Amino acid sequence: MMVGLTENQLSEKIIGAAIEVHRELGPGLLESVYEAALFVELHERGIQTQRQVPVEAIYKGKKLEVGFRIDLLVEDKVIIELKTVEKITDVHLAQILTYLKLSERKLGMILNFNVKYLKDGIKRVVNNL
Repeated sequence: MMVGLTENQLSEKIIGAAIEVHRELGPGLLESVYEAALFVELHERGIQTQRQVPVEAIYKGKKLEVGFRIDLLVEDKVIIELKTVEKITDVHLAQILTYLKLSERKLGMILNFNVKYLKDGIKRVVNNL
């Protein structure tokens, strides 16, 4: 576990790991491959990461059966949503904002691996709690 890192410091480490995965695998694979590879890369770098973390939605004290899952949760702080799409859209932003709000976390990142250069597929999303 990377104790004491801010969300911004953590996001830099995540981007470095994601660039390594993209460099190794290139674009054109399914999201699940990038998710598994990034999970391995983050762990190899000593960064605590969880995969497919359920997100609860509560309405008037009742748990809603919505079935949301965070692709990767890094150091229990940063939500990572992986995509392999032509471009990141408002729907993708709404998805990660939903996860951020429901989990009461501040920082999320959409990583779109379907680009020539990963720097063009990174979108940071902040939830101003």
